[in-house]
Amino acid sequence: MSLAIRFWTLVVNMLCIPMHVINAVGLYKVYKRVFPMILRSFSASYNQKMHERKVELFRSLSEFIKPGGKLTILEIGCGTGTNFQFYPPGCKVICTDPNPHFQKYLEKSMKENEQLTFDRFVVTSGEDMASVGDESVDVVVCTLVLCTVRDVPQTLREVHRILRPGGAFFFLEHVVADSSTWAYFFQHVLQPAWYYFGDGCKVTRETWKYLEGAGFSELKLRHVEAPLVFILKAHIVGSAVK
Repeated sequence: MSLAIRFWTLVVNMLCIPMHVINAVGLYKVYKRVFPMILRSFSASYNQKMHERKVELFRSLSEFIKPGGKLTILEIGCGTGTNFQFYPPGCKVICTDPNPHFQKYLEKSMKENEQLTFDRFVVTSGEDMASVGDESVDVVVCTLVLCTVRDVPQTLREVHRILRPGGAFFFLEHVVADSSTWAYFFQHVLQPAWYYFGDGCKVTRETWKYLEGAGFSELKLRHVEAPLVFILKAHIVGSAVK
């Protein structure tokens, strides 16, 4: 199958030459203005299909509230704010995303979730969250984001830095499928085109390996199947304690 993957990936790459050129000359940034609208529609559908998974994942958020304090959550790649409805009332939320065009959709989600306190929106990548202090948050949340960051280990180092001792990282991410499946084949073949459609999304990442090597004191991770299009079915879900 590896030879077939290489051949058909080359074919798709050739078909994507116009997109490669558009990206090289800087015109792809126009799509970044449109992408928030596309993601908003996808996220609404994703929340419906993955509602129970998210409820289960975020059920234990309140366990990380410091005695006498308020839970502080930092969400990496907050997008349109579709996770807000799952956060416990009264918690403080810091939002980060490298795409500034998400802000108007984010503000709408904030108004719809008045039970939360919103600290600020920071336009930055997951690899460089220098504006967030060391050991300053109780929880970091990341859903469908580690597929798009350029450097997963650096992003996880930043997560580790900003979490207080005993704080937790909650994640829900799509990953590469089992190598014996057709999903694996098509993930690799379609990756060159999917990269542009998904604004840098990589469906071929073995994200769980990065989490296993990130130095957390406790890691709870499960592989699950999501009711989504075949190249996005394989998911990992869980939490990690600093």
